Amino acid sequence: MKKELNIVGNRKKFFIFSALLIVFIIAYSLIFGVQMDIQFKGGAMITYSYEGELDVKSLQNDAQAILGNNISVQTGDNMATDAKTLTLTLPGTETVDTEKVSALDEKFGADYADNKISQLEMNNVNPSMGKEFFAKCIVAIVMASLLILVYIAIRFKKIGGWPAGSMAVVALIHDLFVVFGVFVIAGIPLNSNFIAAMLTILGYSINDTVVIYDRVRENRALMGNKADFGALVNTSINQSLRRSINTTVSTMLALGTVCVVAGIYGLDSIFTFAFPLIIGMVSGVYSTIFIAGPLWVEWSIHQSKKPLKKKA
Repeated sequence: MKKELNIVGNRKKFFIFSALLIVFIIAYSLIFGVQMDIQFKGGAMITYSYEGELDVKSLQNDAQAILGNNISVQTGDNMATDAKTLTLTLPGTETVDTEKVSALDEKFGADYADNKISQLEMNNVNPSMGKEFFAKCIVAIVMASLLILVYIAIRFKKIGGWPAGSMAVVALIHDLFVVFGVFVIAGIPLNSNFIAAMLTILGYSINDTVVIYDRVRENRALMGNKADFGALVNTSINQSLRRSINTTVSTMLALGTVCVVAGIYGLDSIFTFAFPLIIGMVSGVYSTIFIAGPLWVEWSIHQSKKPLKKKA
């Protein structure tokens, strides 16, 4: 018989590692700050197409002279048209009026005639609307977590539904912190990709956790209620270990391919979604194996040590 990994027995080591990781992410965010895209903090984004080689630094200076300071310039490729793209981002409290944009277009047309710069689209986001959108996105994440808690509690009510659901949500919060940390440390502005990655990880991670919880329920029926809960959970995790890892690896290979293609063709919007998602999935399988179940065991041990209340 294959020897089991003592995951539950070493649970405190995993708890300490996760706690230190979260503290590091919070500290890094406080020290270096968190970048917000114009979707959340307001501003303007103007996208152009162009041909040939472009002096980006010179163009940025020209754009700042007309539109103001704090303009970031990003180049890329449009796979649909094989054209090169240029994106000007102006985060701030004021939107850009059409007169300034027209002046900028004329400047580009005169000074960069060989590059055939042509405006594709312009987006203005009011700061108050950006903040409202961000708040709604956070509410969506919170509501999704609460619904997951209720779902787990109902599905596994015969083996301690609410504690199981609570520990699963704690593991999910761990994963959300990791995804947040990837965006912050990699310098990726928080935008709609951030929210999409968060919600994707919620669904992916909880699916793995449900598989292990199902195995706990099955083993409880086989081993009986008198079986040691820690050993029961440890056995269930070991039985599900290969499936959890294989599923994650196969998904990561697909996402890794997407990242490579996005990197080659300059598809930043795709890369900034796929890369954090890969790290989030690593965190998801980690929290499923080393956090959710072991934390449930820790809670049950704590409950069993509570003194019984004396009857009056």
